[in-house]
Amino acid sequence: MATTLPGSGDPAPSYLGRDANDHDVRVEDMHGKVVVVTFWASWCGYCLKELPILANVQKLAGANQLQVVAISYKEDYNNFRQIHHNLRKTDLLLTYDTKAAASAAYGVTGIPHMVMIGRDGRIAYVHVGYDESMLDTIASELNTLLAAPVPADTHAP
Repeated sequence: MATTLPGSGDPAPSYLGRDANDHDVRVEDMHGKVVVVTFWASWCGYCLKELPILANVQKLAGANQLQVVAISYKEDYNNFRQIHHNLRKTDLLLTYDTKAAASAAYGVTGIPHMVMIGRDGRIAYVHVGYDESMLDTIASELNTLLAAPVPADTHAP
């Protein structure tokens, strides 16, 4: 039986890897925020260009409105730690996924792979194999998500 991968309108898979302090990161911990989940690796040049851009977008929107979670994909822990160190001055939430649980749940088979999750915890947009030509589309989608009200059953921090 084929597994259906999550798409637009589906609840986002909860698990987003482990942070640098070895704590589980979950979507529901960010309920009420727009969440951008991006999968990256040290060997993906585009991914490494994208991370500082996403950090700037998060800074402009405000960390209380937008959280970027950057999940290492098929990356060893030492490389994860090095990238984490290099990006320590950003507010990106970098996680590692050594058992590939998050990437499997999101159907990631290659990178770049980005999932945008609305304030309600549902997947709004998925982009696979994108590049700089998609920046206007991605920015427009983020603006749409950020303009949505916070669900009544939660409060943004």
